[in-house]
This record gives sequence, structure tokens and C-alpha cells, in this order.
Amino acid sequence: MFSVELYGRVRHACHVEGLSQREAARRFGIHRNTVRKMLTFSVPPGYRRTKPPSCPKLGAFTAIIDAILEADRAAPPKQRHTAKRIWQRLRDEHGFAGGYTTVKDYVRERRARAQEMFVPLAHPPGHAQVDFGEALAVIGGVQQKIHFFCLDLPHSDAGFVKAYPAERTEAFLDGHVAAFAFLGGVPQSILYDNTRLAVARILGGGARQRTRAFAELQSHYLFRDRFGRPGKGNDKGKVEGLVGYARRNFLVPIPAVASFAELNAKLEQHCLDRLNDRVRGQAGSIGERLERDLAALQPRPAVPYEACERRPARVSALSLVRYDRNDYSVPTAYGHRPVLVHGYVGEVVIACGAEIIARHPRSYAREDFVFEPRHYLALIERKVGALDQAAPLQGWDLPEAFATLRRLLEARMGKAGKREYVQVLRLTETFPLEDVHAAAREALRLGAIGFDAVKHLVLCRIERRPPKLDLTIYPYLPRATVATTSAKAYMSLLGGTAA
Repeated sequence: MFSVELYGRVRHACHVEGLSQREAARRFGIHRNTVRKMLTFSVPPGYRRTKPPSCPKLGAFTAIIDAILEADRAAPPKQRHTAKRIWQRLRDEHGFAGGYTTVKDYVRERRARAQEMFVPLAHPPGHAQVDFGEALAVIGGVQQKIHFFCLDLPHSDAGFVKAYPAERTEAFLDGHVAAFAFLGGVPQSILYDNTRLAVARILGGGARQRTRAFAELQSHYLFRDRFGRPGKGNDKGKVEGLVGYARRNFLVPIPAVASFAELNAKLEQHCLDRLNDRVRGQAGSIGERLERDLAALQPRPAVPYEACERRPARVSALSLVRYDRNDYSVPTAYGHRPVLVHGYVGEVVIACGAEIIARHPRSYAREDFVFEPRHYLALIERKVGALDQAAPLQGWDLPEAFATLRRLLEARMGKAGKREYVQVLRLTETFPLEDVHAAAREALRLGAIGFDAVKHLVLCRIERRPPKLDLTIYPYLPRATVATTSAKAYMSLLGGTAA
């Protein structure tokens, strides 16, 4: 290809100096046809095909390739044909004799033509998009996968991010409640993918059957829901962008925090700091455009939604209730009865009728047992032989005074002493552990080793009155007789005579 400078010199010689095409070809050492082209184009036009290149070996097989690529559209993305696999199939199944490069070039061009095109969208204020993302974080010294809830306002590009141990219904609900509190209002509509946390079934005609929890959330806050096409994440590209932005900027380097509360405080501050940024193509900052979003939000209800999952269950013979693959204890008095489990992000609350009978920290393990030792003390008092092997009491970190009290009770009373020790433990069902511990230490100091003495000392501590222990109810205690000393006896000592 000739340079632009040569084009200019040839065109100047012919158009300005008046040289003929033959003379110009002789002067510049080029063909007359080349001179004619230079006079037609001011710059080199490049090579132009008059017809598509022929592929004699591939031509008969293009329909097969097209059929394979069309069938791939319904296959999982990770199980679609590569160009090499298509070439192997053409060679082995259809007798193709051509090379791999020919097939690769055709597949690349064919896929480029089949790529989806998109329409630029305008986003009015007051609408939102929601999605979850995944990342790694060190929580309490343990590296684990976290799931972070993202709500994006496409008009202003403002967002809210909150992390959770798992992507569950209660996290989905709590994320909405926290985001609405952060914004101070409720979006008019929210766009989702077809997550199972919100969509129970996709019905004909694009309609969705909502999950009960999502329907309750929507009824409480009165926002409209919208759903993208299945498998089309680009339908909610704004929040997809926020997920990636938060992962790259808020969670790099891998955060190391003591708890999820600390991590979420940092994420919220990142969201606030981002309001000063300006997005490419926008006139104002995110915070300036957020004002229009906030003005279009709906007011929040006076009472926030209770962000928990509710499931009916039944208490087992071991006084356990199963929720989300883990077992939680309840008082043994509720054995074999139906209960309602409230699963929150941080705790599990179990109710029987209108009464809350148990609260536990939420476990995200599998097949875990979460015990409250006090739930089993009434049963162990009746079956005192199970005291040493009772699983709920294993790992119950009690002060040393309780072990000393048990040893002395059993030494003096045998099996009855073991039962009295359980009765002392049952005082923690009613009174704070620190008060029972203080009473046990005082009983040891006074030598009043028994349940009644500890109970009396607990009540005296709470009522702020001095103890009055009646030792006649403790026949096993050693007796000491102290006589009243008379003046006559004292005088006899002075005189050296016996009284």
C-alpha cells in the first residue's frame, strides 16, 4: 500500500502541474492504473473485496456449524461447543477435511453477529434494583464466604450494601428493611432477578407467584415489584454494576473485622462516602442526583417489617426443634407440642401459641445442636442419674464455686446431694447467674452446704437484707454446744478451785 505522502505528490503533479497520467506514472515509477486510483481517492482506500472470500472446503459444512451454535443457546454456558470441539465433530462425524483455523474464523464471525444488542435506558427517580453478591471476609479471625445485599437507585447511582452470613429469606427481608431505613423512604418499584427468595414459580405469560415472605414484605411497604427475564442479568445492569463495584472497592483488601456489625458499619460508611463521586456522563455528583430520588420515594410505615422467616415445627422427644438443618432446644415442658419458629439473621426465636419459650443465637452450620442448659434442668432433677452425661450441660462454663458446692453436697448426702445441686442450678432459671454464684460462694464460706441455704442467700442478696440461716434444718452439719459463762465460774478460775 502506497503512503499518503505519495498520494499527495501524484495528485499535485496531475491536478496542479498539469502532468498526464502517463507522465506521472513515469516520474513516480508506478503503474498508470495506480495513478488513476490516486486521482480518484485523496487517501489510500485500502483493499476492498468485490465478493466474500470463498471457502471451498468449509462451504458445505456451514449449515452444520450454524445448527450446532443455535442448539448451544439452550445449553448451559459452561457446556457449549468451543471452536475446537466443533472442528473435531466436523472431522469425525461429517468427514470434514479442512483445517482448524478455517472453522475457528467462521465460528468467531458467526458468534459476533449473533451477540445481543442493547437499548440505552433512561431511569426516572424513585425506582430501585436489588441483588446479592458474594465475597470473602475474615469475621472473628475466621475467613468465610459472605453474601452482601445491594440496593441501587439507577437514577442517581446511589446504593446501599449490607453483608450477611448467608443468602437466606431473613437476610433478603432484613436487607430491604435496612435499606429503606438508610434512604428514609421506600422506592416506588424494585426490579429483581427471579430469585427463589421472592419467586416461588414462574407462571405462563411472564407472571410470577411470589413467596409468602416476599408478599408480606411487599404488602407492608407497598412498593411494586418487577422481574427481569430468566437468565438475563443485564436486565438489572445497574445493581449488577453496584455488586461488582462494592466487591472491588469496599471489600478489597479482604476485610478483617470482629463481627458482621463492624463490617456493616464500614460498608454503610463506604456508601455514604461514595455520594461525593461523579459517574461518567453525569453532570452532578451521586449525592446531588440522589436528592431527586429521595423526593420521589414513598414514606415508610410507622413500624418496620419484622424481618424473619416463620416456619411451623414440632418439639421432639429430646426437647429439640429443627430449623434450617440445625436443632435448637426448648424447655422440656413443651415436649411433643407444635411450635412456630421465627428465624432472624442473628437469632432463632421459638414460640408456643402466644408465648416465646426459647431464644438462641443463630447457627449457620449444618446438623448443629444449640442447647440452653436451663431448658433441661427440670428433667435432670427427676432423672438425676443423667447429670454427668447430659449433653446440654457439656461445655456449660460455670464458676468454680459450683463444682466445689457439688463435691461437698455429694460427699455429705450422696445421691440426694446430687439432686440438691441440680436444684441450685435451677435457681438460675429465675435469678441472674451472678447472684446465684455470689450466694454459692457465701454458703461455702459459712459452711451452710445445701440448696435451702443458697436459695436463702440469693433472696437476701436481691432483697438487700442480712441472712438468717436456721441450721436446725441441716441435721448433717456438725454441732457445737456453747454454754453461758457465769460470774461464779469466772471467780473459781481466779481462786484456782474447781467450779
